[in-house]
Amino acid sequence: MRLTRPLVLRQISVCFAFSLALALPMYSMAAKTSANGEPGSFISTPPDMTYFAVQGDTLSAIAKRYTDKTRNWTILGKRNKIDDDRAIPIGTAILIPLELLPEEDSEAKVIAMTGTPTYKAKDGSSGNLALGTVVREGTQITTDKNGFLTLSLIDESRISIPSNSQVSLAKLRKTKYTGSPRTEVNLLQGKVESRVSSLVSNKGRFEVRTNLAVAGVRGTNFRVGVNEDGIANEVLSGGVAVANTTNAAGKKPDELMLTAGKGNIISSSGVGKAVDLLPAPVMSELYLLQERPTLQFQVEPNAAAVAYRVQIAKDADILTILTENRFKDNRFKFDGFADGNYFVRITAIDKAGLEGFPLVKAVTLKARPEPPFTVQPKNKVRAERLDFAWTEASDAVAYHLQVAKDPEFKNLLLEKNEIKEVQLSSDRPAEGNYYWRIATITRKDGKADHGPFSDVQKFAVLPVTSLAPPGEGNGNQLSFSWASEPGQKFLIQISTDAQFSKLFLSRELDQAELKIDRPQAGTYFIRVRSTDPDGYVSPFSATQKITIQQRWTSGDGSPINSSGGAVGTNF
Repeated sequence: MRLTRPLVLRQISVCFAFSLALALPMYSMAAKTSANGEPGSFISTPPDMTYFAVQGDTLSAIAKRYTDKTRNWTILGKRNKIDDDRAIPIGTAILIPLELLPEEDSEAKVIAMTGTPTYKAKDGSSGNLALGTVVREGTQITTDKNGFLTLSLIDESRISIPSNSQVSLAKLRKTKYTGSPRTEVNLLQGKVESRVSSLVSNKGRFEVRTNLAVAGVRGTNFRVGVNEDGIANEVLSGGVAVANTTNAAGKKPDELMLTAGKGNIISSSGVGKAVDLLPAPVMSELYLLQERPTLQFQVEPNAAAVAYRVQIAKDADILTILTENRFKDNRFKFDGFADGNYFVRITAIDKAGLEGFPLVKAVTLKARPEPPFTVQPKNKVRAERLDFAWTEASDAVAYHLQVAKDPEFKNLLLEKNEIKEVQLSSDRPAEGNYYWRIATITRKDGKADHGPFSDVQKFAVLPVTSLAPPGEGNGNQLSFSWASEPGQKFLIQISTDAQFSKLFLSRELDQAELKIDRPQAGTYFIRVRSTDPDGYVSPFSATQKITIQQRWTSGDGSPINSSGGAVGTNF
């Protein structure tokens, strides 16, 4: 989908110049090369190309042939310490500075993408980009809200274009004979991140331009973004010099060197001072394995951060970005991910809008098959037997039950991992506090697939009473519970069909528990969704199924018991 909102940019004229303290002098009086080659051949010897003369060669002839300009013979003379344009002996090594070589067309290739980024070529053709697509000079690329793109240049440099951005590949060329890259990217909207291979030795050039500024580098990792305040510049490695060109004619531009870890804002008032980029956020290792469908992350608070940018990708280099979002708080949530391995990148954003250093972590999501809802026991047990029950999980072939004396399940009292039913009865343990949890086992690719355990349920084994006190339901109620967090609200639905078109119950709750009178015999389906205090609404949980069997009751509705329990029921 092409972005349609109008592009508004301030008319600020700003110039960035790479500090050429890193570059090599163009016309240094280097010693003659010791390289040998066949007459008429050439080799790349950065910062020059070495050509081996043939019979009849002169500096002017060589200059015309390889630089397209005869007058360049004087530059070749200085570089090779030859005073005049006389005949050169066969096989003589002649150094030709790479800066003098003419340019020819180059290209870039789409190596990673998400969504449907679009392009418009120089010839007017347009369409959607795809992996492996080769783009050339003059192509304009647009990403929408869910689109991300990474291009690879001929020297393995990378251009990453995040969502809601628009760039034009204004120049994609390379030097003839040696292939030294000459790249110019026009940023029209949004942001661009560049990871540029070193261009110092091969005299290559890489520039990111807007109608406000130009940033030229010879090997660095930096970000440039267009925002309401002007241009945001963030240098992660290498160095970039920035200069304001709006000064009066003849007045020296204001200049500022941005080294690694520094950033600034260029605005209509001038070149902002260099400031330290915020450090990479800190996150607990507990978030590296996630066992619920909603991916959740939380970083330690940073008083200097006003927001955070979070990206989920398939690779550690964050080239194939699956989604991203900006959050004001230090807690982040993402839905819609299948189980698998991912990478998360988190940056803190300061009050000026500058992004800091990134935190990148590998994350494993193993949330399926989802655990069943626990039914009983709840809170306390006053019975001769310890009975466990849970809902039926979709595609389950077995269930894994654990009972322990501690919430960390280091001291197991009971463990069963091949339960075929949705209930289990065991001997009553000694009085005290206990913990239990249940997991679903399915079949995947011919092998057992063990899902994560449910949230831990605590119960107390209390003295047996012969008659339940009034108000406890006398077995005429069902109770359901699910994982919750402080302040959440819930919508729970029970239906007589799996499509939830025939609702038996739909209720909003402030607590993660539902108690209802035992319904008539039959099959029911249950699902729940949560709403966080911040307004975040989760998708519905996986549907669970419960079966209520017919049973005999007395006149007051209480179950008729035999020595084996209530007659005609599995609860």
